[in-house]
Amino acid sequence: MGIVKKIIKYGKLSRIYFENLANEWIQSKKNLIKESTYYNYIYIIDKYLMPELKKMNLRKLLSYNYSENIDKLSETLSNKSVRDATNVLKAILKYAESEYNCKVDLKTLIPPKLQIENLKVLSKKEKKKLEKYCLAENSLRSIGIIVCLNTGLRIGEICALKWEDIDLDQKLIYVRKTLQRIYKEDENNTKVVINAPKTQKSVRTIPITNKLFQILQTMKKQYKKEDFFLSGDSEKYIEPRNYQYMYKIILKRSKIKTYKFHILRHTFATDCIEVGMDPKSLSEILGHADVNITLSRYVHSSYKIKKKFLEKL
Repeated sequence: MGIVKKIIKYGKLSRIYFENLANEWIQSKKNLIKESTYYNYIYIIDKYLMPELKKMNLRKLLSYNYSENIDKLSETLSNKSVRDATNVLKAILKYAESEYNCKVDLKTLIPPKLQIENLKVLSKKEKKKLEKYCLAENSLRSIGIIVCLNTGLRIGEICALKWEDIDLDQKLIYVRKTLQRIYKEDENNTKVVINAPKTQKSVRTIPITNKLFQILQTMKKQYKKEDFFLSGDSEKYIEPRNYQYMYKIILKRSKIKTYKFHILRHTFATDCIEVGMDPKSLSEILGHADVNITLSRYVHSSYKIKKKFLEKL
């Protein structure tokens, strides 16, 4: 490239700021992604990227040391949040390369590794106590917990579930929607959205066990097909943060220590592995995008399982 062309190019890059790039990129994605994903990207950009990069021009962005920005985020955020922010930043910079015919040095844009945590599951005793309490209470919110323990539904999925999604004739549950509250930065407000689950694989069909069938069969007659499962009302729903609160109350009344709602999903998956379910089938039931997610999270058999198989040698 000649000297004159270089001067023109770098002069143009000097007038393009990260703020503009981020806005161009998010607008290019708007009609291609779910509304919840769109607003999540906006939140990440405004909260984690703009404070440091907003007024930085593209010429400087080409050779910026992004590890400094990543280290700063890592001081207050989890590794997952930092990875999410890093992935959005990388997508914006890739967009800049494509649109402005430049090359960004991404060698320093390395996200932290995800921390491998010990998987927490309910003990057999805790699960039995929880199920006993929920069956005795026999409310929709408590039976929702039984459903999650027997299907592995995510909290947003059980909140979006309607009675029409439960086919007792075929003994199947159709997971077609998820419910979540999203933050709309441009309106400085939040809203609840009910849409398709996070990935295509999350839209799935789950068999209903005989135990769960007996519980649901006696309840379904009381509700219309368009009613939300947890509320028993077609106009009112229970959103995840409220159901999380109700779940904690149920744990307390069951005399079980406080766990995150997701432990129900972990417990279900672990139980499936313990009774011999193959990872591919479990992956489909859980709605994982890839069977490797199932393998990495759940197929770490317990000491009891290892000993049982070794005894067969």
